[in-house]
Amino acid sequence: MTTIFPSQPRDLRGYGHDDPAVSWPNGAALAVSFVVNVEEGAERNLLDGDERNEGIYEAREEVIGAVDPCMTSHYDYGPRAGYRRIRDALGRFGARATFSTCGRAAERLPWLLRDAVSNGHEIGCHGWRWETHAGMPIEQERDIIARTHAAIGKAAGVAPVGWHTRSASTENTRRLLIEHGGFLYDSDAYDDDLPYAVEHGGRRHMVLPYAFDTNDMRFQPGGGFVQGEDFTRYCLAAFDRLRREGQSAPRMLSIGLHLRIIGRPARIDALERLVEAIARSGEAWIAPRAEIARHWRQAIGLPEWQPC
Repeated sequence: MTTIFPSQPRDLRGYGHDDPAVSWPNGAALAVSFVVNVEEGAERNLLDGDERNEGIYEAREEVIGAVDPCMTSHYDYGPRAGYRRIRDALGRFGARATFSTCGRAAERLPWLLRDAVSNGHEIGCHGWRWETHAGMPIEQERDIIARTHAAIGKAAGVAPVGWHTRSASTENTRRLLIEHGGFLYDSDAYDDDLPYAVEHGGRRHMVLPYAFDTNDMRFQPGGGFVQGEDFTRYCLAAFDRLRREGQSAPRMLSIGLHLRIIGRPARIDALERLVEAIARSGEAWIAPRAEIARHWRQAIGLPEWQPC
């Protein structure tokens, strides 16, 4: 059992050479988690009373001191057009994903979350706004966690059990999630190809590491992906390597998606090809992160998790 909090030293070993004896359902070589990030409507925007406009999209350009209808429109594309393509690409092969959603986006997109739930997907928390928590005061962060959890539960009709902060959490985030009592897991880590458990106050909490390399965010400037096939080839290379390793030890692959990025016409075929290849390999368990976390808890002998 690993404990990772500010008072503890960094764990640079992890499982080391002692891979846990965990088997995935149906004899799969690895678990595959598709994460669809729903951030549209939660990006910084003067129209919403935020301190500034968002400056990151296909091009990096921030309008300062004035409303930016151009950037707003770019983000609007995700729920208007991208979502349906992504939903259908996943659904064609029975792939169930985790829709990691910002609280402010959930308030504006309840129809999207309800539709995702009706198609068998999980809804997780992605902060209130699409923002880093680095340097955030503890009371503000505690309030944001509670507010986000409540808003997503109301919009989706199902209480969320997962959390992922945009890029940088604080030294308090994980402790606050555990103390809240409604979170089975968080994805505020990038340090492994396997889930692991942490402990705080006598309670065990799951961490499902995320990944920025197997992620459509690399279509953004400087990210390295240009053609849709760049995304497919890279993610399949990761899948193939983990599939081979998974013959002797459990492995997990996270693939990050965004409504406004992979949902574009020139890119959606790349996602379809990827999902098809993974699904038809017969060697992957494609599952929402909550199911992966629950399976891992049970496999390592932890009691069934219940919200507090």
